[in-house]
Amino acid sequence: MTAESTELPLAAAFPDADREQWQRLVEGVLRKSGVTEATGAAAEDALATDLQDGIRVRPLYTAEDGAAASGRPGFPPFVRGGRPEGTTVAGWDVRQRQVHTDPRRANEAVLADLENGVTSVWLTVGHGGVPVSGLAEALKGVYLDLAAVVLDAGADFAPAAEELLRLYAAAGVPAAEVTGALGSDPLGLLARTGDESKLRVQLEAAARLAGRCLAEAPGVRALAVDALPYHEAGGSAAEELGTSLATGVAYLRHLTAAGVGIDDACRQLEFRYAATADQFLTIAKLRAARRLWARVAEVCGAAPGASAQVQHAVTSPVMMTRRDPWVNMLRTTVAGLSAGVGGADAVTVLPFDAALGLSDAFARRIARNTQSVLLEESHLSKVIDPAGGSWYVEQLTDELARAGWAFFQEIETAGGQAAALRSGLLRERLAETWARRTEDLAHRREPITGVSEFPLLAEAPVEREPAPAPVSGGLPRVRRDDAYEVLRARSDAHLAAAGARPKVFLAALGPVAAHTARVAFTANLFQAGGIETVQEPVDAESVAAAFARSGARIAALCSSDAVYGEQAAAVAAALKAAGAVRVFLAGRPGERREEFEAAGVDAFVFAGCDAVEVLSSALDVMEVAG
Repeated sequence: MTAESTELPLAAAFPDADREQWQRLVEGVLRKSGVTEATGAAAEDALATDLQDGIRVRPLYTAEDGAAASGRPGFPPFVRGGRPEGTTVAGWDVRQRQVHTDPRRANEAVLADLENGVTSVWLTVGHGGVPVSGLAEALKGVYLDLAAVVLDAGADFAPAAEELLRLYAAAGVPAAEVTGALGSDPLGLLARTGDESKLRVQLEAAARLAGRCLAEAPGVRALAVDALPYHEAGGSAAEELGTSLATGVAYLRHLTAAGVGIDDACRQLEFRYAATADQFLTIAKLRAARRLWARVAEVCGAAPGASAQVQHAVTSPVMMTRRDPWVNMLRTTVAGLSAGVGGADAVTVLPFDAALGLSDAFARRIARNTQSVLLEESHLSKVIDPAGGSWYVEQLTDELARAGWAFFQEIETAGGQAAALRSGLLRERLAETWARRTEDLAHRREPITGVSEFPLLAEAPVEREPAPAPVSGGLPRVRRDDAYEVLRARSDAHLAAAGARPKVFLAALGPVAAHTARVAFTANLFQAGGIETVQEPVDAESVAAAFARSGARIAALCSSDAVYGEQAAAVAAALKAAGAVRVFLAGRPGERREEFEAAGVDAFVFAGCDAVEVLSSALDVMEVAG
C-alpha cells in the first residue's frame, strides 16, 4: 500500500455503505418491533432523542454533520483545551471538598485527603463551614507551597481571603509559588440568598482582592464564576452556560472599571460547572464553555493567552440520591470521567453519601480513589481531548454553544446577571425547565436507578451526621429524587406506625409467560413509592383467598391483553368483593376500558404513565383505609 493510498485493501473489496442502506435496515427493525411503518429519514427520526434546550440527538452522525472548527489544544477558541499539553503532564487537579464546621475535624479530613491522592483543597469557610478564625487550624500541617487551597466562604469571602493570604505569608511561601482561589462570587451569593443589600460592597471587595492577588500572589485567582446555583435550581446545560457567561462578563466590567487590565481580569476568574452522569452532554458542555468564553474575551479585547477559561467541574448534587446511595458511586464515576475527558482543569467528585449529611471516611476515600483510578489506571489524562473529532461530540458541542449563547444574550438584554436575578427572570426560566424535567422524572422517561427503577425496599437506610444547613433565600435547590423521596417518606411513616410498609397484591393471571413481564413492571413501579408487592398466580375462584392472605388493601392485575380479555373482569370483581379498596390493571385499557371499569378496575398503570401520581393516590387510599 503506497503512502498516497486512502483505502485499506480489505475495505476496498467491498462497496461503500451509504445512509440510505442504513435507513433501510432501520426500517426493518422498527417494522418487526411494531414501533412504526416509517421509511427513510422518518425511520431514522424515530430513533432520535430530545434533550433539553431544544437539542435533538440523532442515532447516526457522519462527516456530513459539519460543526464549527474546534481548533487546536491550547489555542483559541480553546474547544480542545486551555493548554497545548492538556493534562498529559500531571493530570487534572484532584480537588476534594471539605464541609466540617469543626476546624480540628476539618484538618483531619484535609490531611487524610492530601496524603491519599488529592492535590488541592476546597474548603468551606464561614456559614456552613469552619469559622474564619479556625482557618489556621483547619490547614495546620498542610504544605501551602504544594497544595492549592480554594475557598468557598460565601458572604465571608473577604475576611476568609485576608486570613488565607496571611497564612501564606506566615508560612513563608514565596509569592510566585502560591496557588489557589479565594472564591469570591457576589453574584453567586445573590443567587443563593436573594439578598442584594451588600452586592455593591461585595463587588468592590472582590475587585480589591483581585488587585491584591495580581500584586502579591499572581497564582491565586480572586473570583469564582459558579454555575452550580443555577444547575441546582433545575437549570439545563445551556442555562448553566448562559448564566456563567453573564456572570463572567459582569465581573469583567467591574474589574476593568476598578482599573484592572482586561487580560489580568480574565486571569482572575475560575469557572465552576456541574458534571452529570450524562457523559456526552457533560463533555460537550465543558468544550462549549471554553469556546464561548474565548469569544467573550476576544470581543472584550483580551489577548489570546488570557482568554482560556479555567474550569472546575463538580459532580452534580442534583443527581445524587438519598435512597440506595451506593449507586451514586457509579454516577460520580461517569461524571468524573466526563469532566476529565471534557478538559476540566480541576475535578471534584462528591462522596456518594453527600446528600445524607457529613460524609464518612469510607465515602471520602471512595471519592478520591475514583479519580485515582481514572487518572492512574484508566490513563484518561494522557490523551488530549479524547472525544474531539467525534462527529456526534462536535455537533453536540456546537448546538450547546449556540443555545448557551442565546440564553446569555437574553440575560444581557434584560440588563445583565444581577438584573435577571433581581427581576425574577432567572428564577422563572429555571423553574420552567425544572417543571418539564419533573414531568419526565414522574413518567420515568428519565429513570433513576435505585429510586424510580429497581428500588430495594429491604435495604437498611444509610445514616450520617447532619451536615450544616446551606445558605437559603434565593434560588431553590432541587434533586432528581425529590418527588420519590416524598413518597418513600410516607412509606417510612406507615412502617413506623403500623410495623409494616403499605402493600399491593399482584394478581398474576394465566400462564407464567403471559404475566411475567407485567408483574416485573408493576412491582418495580409500586416499590418506587415504598409500597411492598405480594405476588400470587390466581384466577377468579382463588383470588379472594390469596388477596386476604396478602394483608394488602389494594391490588393490581398483571397479565397479557389476551388473558385480560378472558379473566380480568371476573378477577377484578372478585377482588372488589373481597375488600380491595382499589384495583389497578397493568397495561393500557384500549377499547375495553368501560368493561374493565364496570368490573371494578379503578386505574391503569403502563409504561409512560405518571408514576408519582399513581403512587401518591395509592398511598392516599391506604392511609385513609388505615
